[in-house]
Amino acid sequence: MKRSIIILGLLATTISLISQTVDDVLRYSQQYYQGTARNMAMGGSFGALGSDFSVTSTNPAGMALYRSSEISITPEVSALRVSSSYNNSYSEGDRTIFDLSNLGYVSAKKLRNGKWKYFQFGVGMNRLNNYNSNINIQGTNLENSRLDIYKEQADGNNYSSIDDPNGNYAFDLYPAWYLYLIDTVPGYEDFYYTPVPYAGTLQSETIRTRGSTNEWLMSFSANYDDKLFIGATVGLPYIRYFRESIYSEFDEADTIPYFKSWSVNENLTTTGWGINLKLGLIYQPIEWIRVGAAFHTPTYYWSMQDTWYTTHYADLEWTPQASISSITGNYNYNLSTPMRFLGDFALLFNKFGSFSAEYEFTDYSTARLSSRDYGFGNENSAVRDSYAATHNLRLGTEWRLNQFSFRGGYALYSSPYAKDLNDGKRQSFSLGLGYSFGYSSIDFAYVRWIKNEDYYMYSSENFQPNATSQAYTGQHFALTFRTRL
Repeated sequence: MKRSIIILGLLATTISLISQTVDDVLRYSQQYYQGTARNMAMGGSFGALGSDFSVTSTNPAGMALYRSSEISITPEVSALRVSSSYNNSYSEGDRTIFDLSNLGYVSAKKLRNGKWKYFQFGVGMNRLNNYNSNINIQGTNLENSRLDIYKEQADGNNYSSIDDPNGNYAFDLYPAWYLYLIDTVPGYEDFYYTPVPYAGTLQSETIRTRGSTNEWLMSFSANYDDKLFIGATVGLPYIRYFRESIYSEFDEADTIPYFKSWSVNENLTTTGWGINLKLGLIYQPIEWIRVGAAFHTPTYYWSMQDTWYTTHYADLEWTPQASISSITGNYNYNLSTPMRFLGDFALLFNKFGSFSAEYEFTDYSTARLSSRDYGFGNENSAVRDSYAATHNLRLGTEWRLNQFSFRGGYALYSSPYAKDLNDGKRQSFSLGLGYSFGYSSIDFAYVRWIKNEDYYMYSSENFQPNATSQAYTGQHFALTFRTRL
């Protein structure tokens, strides 16, 4: 189990010439559907209800319930607080942003002959994931140092192979060597020591991330005899992810001779376009029941690009304070995320209200990395061993009183980790209010979600600090403006 936990370190211990890890695979595979405020207020369980642009990203057959054309836009405020506990030290980080979770246009055309009643076409964007966060970690480690891993990696390598700013160790061992954070033991050319020969430093890490996955899409749907509704979506998700990590160690107690502090700043930018196909259907056997199903092909990201660099700092008593930045690394690769299966159910109470449920199955162990010049064998094997199938449930209800609509929802996303390696389960609770002006409406949603997860600041076969316990609390305030055309 220790080996599997080590695999799950954010970004990996040190950035190498190829920086893609299993954490990247999970990050870009997970989807927490946002879309319109109405959808968010009902826990994202709109698959069988339809007549909302959000369904283009879940069950596109729901678009076949439209009987008139519509345009919608959803600005939102998103806030996230992360509480971190490391070696009995507690820290918090917050981040609040303004963004757009939905922009959509649907054209509905009434068909005049036969049992095909309506045909719909939709185009727009739904947000699938939000990567904006600030994380702060701090605590005293009496067992090991991250420099122990640098030494572990360097041992057995002649210093001439490390002393190359463009070589295999350009992002970690070379900067450490340049700043005397590792050096050869006198009389040896491949055996090293560090200025932190024993533990006892104050360790801290600040992680700032931003970005999102937004899905741009085209959808088609049709209504057969007001009984069968079918739809298809071609999705073009776009990933933007930016991460800056500042890791530091300080001799706060002044117990380590000749050492004051050192730190490493790691910067990563990831972008990529993908494509997928979603197929769905809904059947309404009687007036007050609808059942549906949808299938999502794997999303194939054909243009993933990582750009990264590191900057190391050292404050040692026998040398002046110094820093050095690495070269900038660039790598292009492909990513295939898991397929998805969805089941939908809705109870309709005339025009007064509804209850809806959506089940989603996704197996994250089937995601794969690939490229033309690297096989990703170890990474894909780690994906298979580290992740598992998930069973996600979304529930919602809506009740109308004159021009007002009152909504509530709940969503449960089960842990994606295999063998209880981590928690990662996510729950959300939501409320909403809508008001109809006739041809136009305004909807408000409040969503609160929680998740707990362990994080390791660094790890290797022989060195690993205690886990940092992290509690995530997110909030969304969304407002949708919709107008029938």
